[in-house]
Amino acid sequence: MAVTAIKDHASQKRRNAIMRFFIYFFLIVITAFMLLPFLWMLSSSFKENKDVFGFPIQWIPADPRWENYVDIWTEIPLLTFIKNTAKITIVVTLLQLFTSSFAAYAFAKMQFKGKNVLFLGYIATIAVPWQAYMVPQFMMMSSWGLNNTHLAIMCLQAFSAFGVFLMKQFYEGVPSELCEAARIDGLTEYGIWWHIMLPLSLPALSTLTIFTFVNTWNDFLGPLIYLTRTELKTIQIGLRMFISQYSAEYGLIMAASVVVLIPVLIVFLSLQKYFVQGVASSGIKG
Repeated sequence: MAVTAIKDHASQKRRNAIMRFFIYFFLIVITAFMLLPFLWMLSSSFKENKDVFGFPIQWIPADPRWENYVDIWTEIPLLTFIKNTAKITIVVTLLQLFTSSFAAYAFAKMQFKGKNVLFLGYIATIAVPWQAYMVPQFMMMSSWGLNNTHLAIMCLQAFSAFGVFLMKQFYEGVPSELCEAARIDGLTEYGIWWHIMLPLSLPALSTLTIFTFVNTWNDFLGPLIYLTRTELKTIQIGLRMFISQYSAEYGLIMAASVVVLIPVLIVFLSLQKYFVQGVASSGIKG
């Protein structure tokens, strides 16, 4: 019996090892497949225009063109575009963190008439495509005299139904007894939100920061509609300046795209340790 048990245990270990091998192999293949476009972009950023779309692909250029990373700063006002994008992204991210967490606390921990109906109606706006109310928004911003200003984009993106839903799901996991004890000790609802809920919601706030930062940084249609002056444009609009009527500077586009990707990577890598925890605790699951 002991010999049989040992053999069964050894056989089970082999099966587990084989299973882990195939799982890791599958994950490595999927990861490599997903990284392929980024590697191609990085490789193309060191090539001349005529070599970018060459086939077969030359992953390591024989004669790397380092000048691409110098020319992108002189061909277009790239630094201005990056400053504009950073300004809009940081302000929108901070506003969404404030408005989403504040509204989510009210929906999760406060009782008032019509709360469920109001929350359902607000969350239902997620299903409405932005193109459906794009024109009314533009007319509203025009009537307020906010066209060709960064303030128009900031005002429109300061509120997020998705952010409220994300934070509410997290707040509902916080014991209500904490809020009740704080109320007994004399804290107001604002104090409870500031001193108790916000410190506990770092994972959810980090998750929302990543989503908001990436979406705002990569936004193309909003700045395209509201910003026409060159000195106000964001990086996504500015990259189009490398494309003329008859040609495109693909090497410079790739080099600029690599530079633009760096802030997104920094934000994600800085907050990734909270990202999985925030997604799991906020109820966003596949």
